Amino acid sequence: MKPATATTKITEAARSVQLLQIDGYSATATMSQQDCIGSTWNVDGYEWEVRVYPEYYYSRSSWVALKLIIHSKPRTGDVRVSFTGRLVDPSGRLEPTEESSMCHVFYHRRDQTKALLVEKRHEIAPGYLENDSLTVECAITVLRERPEVVFPPAAPTNEEEVPPPTPSSDLHKHLGELLESQKGADVTFLLASGGERFPAHKSVLAARSRVFMAEFFGGMEERTSRVVEVQDVEPAAFEAMLRFVYTDVAPPELDDDDEPAGVTMAQHLLAAADRYGLDRLKAICEAKLAGCVDVGTAATTLALAEQHGCALLKAKCVDFVTGSPETLDAVLATEGYAHLAASCPLVLAELLKSARGRKN
Repeated sequence: MKPATATTKITEAARSVQLLQIDGYSATATMSQQDCIGSTWNVDGYEWEVRVYPEYYYSRSSWVALKLIIHSKPRTGDVRVSFTGRLVDPSGRLEPTEESSMCHVFYHRRDQTKALLVEKRHEIAPGYLENDSLTVECAITVLRERPEVVFPPAAPTNEEEVPPPTPSSDLHKHLGELLESQKGADVTFLLASGGERFPAHKSVLAARSRVFMAEFFGGMEERTSRVVEVQDVEPAAFEAMLRFVYTDVAPPELDDDDEPAGVTMAQHLLAAADRYGLDRLKAICEAKLAGCVDVGTAATTLALAEQHGCALLKAKCVDFVTGSPETLDAVLATEGYAHLAASCPLVLAELLKSARGRKN
């Protein structure tokens, strides 16, 4: 007779399911890529915002998309969430569409998932559009932390005991909490562009950046300063850079391939990373920009690559611009080209030389 098997519950979850009904759905055809309809939820004591994008363009197609944003500070450094969505027929005549899901770890307030694709507009069956009304079923599941379960020691055996597994590192979580709490901060960065203030810790910054090490523990005047003024850095980029210094986590905007905000953040963040000697962050931004080179961004990105010594990104831009006479003409007509001509005349000469060489 087998001994009874005990079951120990080692996780808990809070779950909320809502039906989001969009009446007058046909009118959403006038909405743009960035337009959305929002709904605010409270799950496990956190405030969440679910955004529905009725006209989300991806791979040359129109989709209904979802996005989940947290508006509360994580209590324990991170919040692990499953987010799902599907179209439903309130009358019950049609089965719900296949469920789309996204798992994400939220590290800070305003963190968000990528866009969650639900269904192509042209594939929405008429039954889901009853009386010009579309219903989306969304579910948010938050994994709760439970106290560590301690089992009584097993009876000794003659076999060699296997040591328990080593817990994963949570250093990034603790340092992120330190940045959020501002406890023990001994320097404040004052951004000239908007007047925002960002408290931080000199020792943490110096451990991660040779530039900060020289500023705070070298012979520079910032060594004794409690307030350091920062010129020519956007507040959002500086905040994202500080969070990366503490947590080694890049901002979520860099994960979104389809929003211009991600490209803009990568541009500003690359410049800041180069300025403060954060080579890993600089490489992440360079990879993001290399994957987003198009007619509208090529000239601006080329100028940025030249100014900050990004050889691979520069080569990618040159190859794109000189790929065909039509592409070259289109890039020459952009505002970014005027900026390139004014700020980087030498790289402009290289570009035109490369274009002539391909024509020959």
